[in-house]
Amino acid sequence: MVSADSSGLPIARPGKIIAVHLNYRSRAAQRGRTPATPSYFFKPSSSLAASGSSLERPAGTELLAFEGEIALIIGRPTRRVAPEEGWAAVSGVTASNDFGVYDLRAADKGSNVRSKGGDGFTPVGPSVLPAEGIDPGALRVRTWLNGEVVQEATTDDLLFPFGQLVADLSQLMTLEPGDLILTGTPAGSSVAQPGDVVEVEVDAPTAPGSPTTGRLVTRITEGTVPFGDFGTKPAADDHQRAEAYGTTPEPAWRLTDDLRAGLASVATATLSSQLRKRGLNDVSIDGLTSTRPDAKVIGTARTLRYIPHREDLFASHGGGYNAQKRAFDSVGAGEVLVIEARGERGSGTVGDVLALRAQVNGAAGIVTDGGVRDLAVVASLDIPTYHNGPHPAVLGRRHVPWETDVTIACGGAAVQPGDVIVGDADGLLVIPPHLVEEVVADAIEQEAEEEFIAERVAAGERVDGLFPMNAAWRERYREWRDRRDARPQD
Repeated sequence: MVSADSSGLPIARPGKIIAVHLNYRSRAAQRGRTPATPSYFFKPSSSLAASGSSLERPAGTELLAFEGEIALIIGRPTRRVAPEEGWAAVSGVTASNDFGVYDLRAADKGSNVRSKGGDGFTPVGPSVLPAEGIDPGALRVRTWLNGEVVQEATTDDLLFPFGQLVADLSQLMTLEPGDLILTGTPAGSSVAQPGDVVEVEVDAPTAPGSPTTGRLVTRITEGTVPFGDFGTKPAADDHQRAEAYGTTPEPAWRLTDDLRAGLASVATATLSSQLRKRGLNDVSIDGLTSTRPDAKVIGTARTLRYIPHREDLFASHGGGYNAQKRAFDSVGAGEVLVIEARGERGSGTVGDVLALRAQVNGAAGIVTDGGVRDLAVVASLDIPTYHNGPHPAVLGRRHVPWETDVTIACGGAAVQPGDVIVGDADGLLVIPPHLVEEVVADAIEQEAEEEFIAERVAAGERVDGLFPMNAAWRERYREWRDRRDARPQD
């Protein structure tokens, strides 16, 4: 470890401080967007502060947010290096806190000049871990608010590894010794109030001796000097408060456990007839085979779209952390990943590793109207996968992974993110969320009617007047249903 000098800072004042907007999967999930490539902003070197310093929350503001981060210190002039060479340009890492005032974001237009450029808004330290001998993929960052851990993540959660960040930035600018790269913050960032103490630590818990930077301590105070009338004044609204506190607004609708149970209790054929009664005839995903025809799939749709292969587009969108990998990494518990592959069967659109990733995430199923690779392994997994046939070729033979969470076409049906997908051995249906509750209720009633009719037919009754039921039979059905519902449940 390198200790702080007499100024309290563990580093000389850098020429550049470059910060990454989003770089942890947990934070991207919280924000509701996963970038395909990294993006950045600058912070002034005057924003640096040492451990143990106080940070003033500007007068008239309420949303001073902390973001615990790992800071890379560039050790040599670096220009146009490859990602695998990027880490070699780093001399050390230290803890940092990327403070920002959300009340001042409106005028920044993403630049963060005012919201994150204030004096003391970039504390670093207290010590530096030399890069030599440290595995950049095994670092950990933690943040405490008043002694309680509120952020904790390791670098295996990064969207863009450190070497990629260095390589990407060095394509356009020379990174010079002492430059700092703030590498993003995980989920858990929130708001600090005057009187709070925020601490950040970076360590390598699996390395010999568990080296650590020590805790970077910042005490929050209340500013007293108001903003003048010659610039944008602080302003906060509910959107900024939600982002600053790290809360995610509740969705207007969600697939509850009760609705899932209701959907599980009825056949897709019954659901299809209820949708048809409501004028929805084109809501089946057709022509696919399930790896688990014995399993029922119920979940909300996440979508992934492929476009036809083109060499230059695959070069720009097919490599790295592309849309396909982002979709499989971010699909959540109870969700169904639905893939538009244009019915193309000449290459795989999902294989064993990605299917396993979706299963580990708790996804309810995978649906693709393209081919599947490693079919035997995919079929052995618990997660049901609907597909258009096996194929050994890789994705790039016919497809470019293009975008996620957009309206797509799959198996002849339009699918929007958040639509409810229900599938079994008979096929797959897409149900608009606003219809789910009434469709489930009417489907349960329909199946009760059909159970009664089947009993009467089995007892020798004629179908005339019974199927469909006339008024007399309907009255007898109501009596039958009341008796059935009154029976004690096992």
